Amino acid sequence: MSTPRLRADVVAEIERTGVVAVMRLTDASVGREVAQALAEGGVTALEVTMTVPNAVALIEQLAATLPASCIVGAGTVTDDATAQAVIGAGAQFVVSPVLRAEVIGACRERDIAVMPGCFTPTEILNAWEAGADFVKVFPATSLGPAFIRDVRAPLPQLKLVPTGGVTRQNAGDWIRAGAAAIGAGTALVDAKAVAEHRFDELTANARHFIRAVAEARS
Repeated sequence: MSTPRLRADVVAEIERTGVVAVMRLTDASVGREVAQALAEGGVTALEVTMTVPNAVALIEQLAATLPASCIVGAGTVTDDATAQAVIGAGAQFVVSPVLRAEVIGACRERDIAVMPGCFTPTEILNAWEAGADFVKVFPATSLGPAFIRDVRAPLPQLKLVPTGGVTRQNAGDWIRAGAAAIGAGTALVDAKAVAEHRFDELTANARHFIRAVAEARS
C-alpha cells in the first residue's frame, strides 16, 4: 500500500528518481498494470491525469494498492475543487499544465506537493514564490534544454521539471541543463504498448529513463 508521506519526502523522492511518469490513459482499467510496470522499471512517481476516464477513482485505487515505494499524483488539475478531490483520493502530488494560484493554495493548505505549469521566466518565478515545490516547464517541446540552463543561471533556486518533448534520446540533456526531474508522457507510457498490454515495454522504457537521468548526473 502506498502510505502518505510528508510533502518534503515526496519532493525529495521525485528529485531522487528524476522521472515523473505522465499516465494519460484512455482506459483506466489497465491503470494498475501500467503503474506496476513503470514502478518495476524504477519510475515510482506516477501522475494520473484528469483526462483519464474516472481518474479520481483510479488515483484512489492506486494509492490504496500500490507498494509503499510508489508516489501517486494527479495531473491536469486546474481548479480548487479538482485539487481537493484528488487529494482526498490519496494523491501525494498535484500537477497542473498552467499556473493557478487556487491550486497551489489548496495543496499548501493540505501539505501536498504541487507542480504548476509555466512557460515564461516571469510565470515560473511567480509560481515559485507562490509556493510551488517544482515548476513544470510546459510545453517544453519548443524550448529545448538550453531554456532550463538559461532560466536557472540567474535563478538557481528553481526546481524545474520540463514536460512535453522529453524523449528517450534527450532525457539526459534536460538533466544536464539543470532540470530537477523530467516529466515523460508518450515516450515512456507508450499508447500502443498499453493498448496491446505489452507492459514489459513500459518497464524497459522506465529503466531507460532512470538510467539516462543517473548517467546525466554522474
